Amino acid sequence: MELRALGSQGLQVGAEGLGCMGMSAFYGATDETESLATIDRALELGVTLLDTAEGYGPFVNEQLVGKAIAGRRDQVVIATKTGIEIDDDGAVRGHNGRRSYIHRAADRSLRHLGTDHIDLYYLHRVDPDVPIEESIGAMAELVTAGKVRYLGISEAAAATIRRAHAVHPLTAVQTEYSLFERGLEDNGVQATLDELGIGLVAYSPLGRGFLSGAITSPDDFAEDDFRRTDPRFQGENFASNLAVVDAVRRLAEAKKVTPSQLALAWVLRRGAVPIPGTKRRGYLEENIAATGVTITDEDIAAIEAVAPRGIASGDRYAAEYMRNLNG
Repeated sequence: MELRALGSQGLQVGAEGLGCMGMSAFYGATDETESLATIDRALELGVTLLDTAEGYGPFVNEQLVGKAIAGRRDQVVIATKTGIEIDDDGAVRGHNGRRSYIHRAADRSLRHLGTDHIDLYYLHRVDPDVPIEESIGAMAELVTAGKVRYLGISEAAAATIRRAHAVHPLTAVQTEYSLFERGLEDNGVQATLDELGIGLVAYSPLGRGFLSGAITSPDDFAEDDFRRTDPRFQGENFASNLAVVDAVRRLAEAKKVTPSQLALAWVLRRGAVPIPGTKRRGYLEENIAATGVTITDEDIAAIEAVAPRGIASGDRYAAEYMRNLNG
């Protein structure tokens, strides 16, 4: 797999990473054996960036990734996240971007991952009650201490990214980005990243699976799958979004690729590093094949015609989570 510079601070990663969240949380039943096999296969195929967070589980996803990389730490770039306070017993307390919590959480993540350093450490969400300078300053102290190599931030506003970058250079910003979600093109985030030389890591690059073409009904989801509460998968929104997916599918068929591969190749063409999440080897192999798909200017125009900015119907999260975005 092609290696890409992520940002301008020296970090290189495979062109496509692997989002590990669904192996432990939010997307229905889990299977540790298949998840470990999926990570094994990802590394065989050239994936280097594994994305996790202390909040996925909580903790169990970091522990899973730690188990998967034991004995081959030098083959992977581990990205994990902090800033949402979690007690040691797993109770979630809400935002906490204070220095004391960030330091405590980093040490806990290192234990769970079974490593002495985190390659890319994100502030998962901006704490509205703590100046960003304090949060990033605490994370910068972890870099100085050798516990973290590079810093990032997730779902932050353009002005916040600037303030954070002034404290310590950011390597990456992680945000949702796909044919269904292109808000960063309009809210100044993309322009800020380009100006400051910060890389873009795109989570949910398949629109939480919608753009795979495999979802045909909300009934496809398990009872504990959080997409049952996602506005884009409900009522009239679902029908409207499914029509867009059908149009993307037709373009993919004409190009002799799958809808997932077309959607991922579009994100790759935009210069982002996508981290599609999966817990199965079959989907992983399909997704990684997108790195070999060439997207032409004609393809871009055809995709833009059926999936322009703002095409998705419904907010990308339920209301209580929307206020945590663009902090």
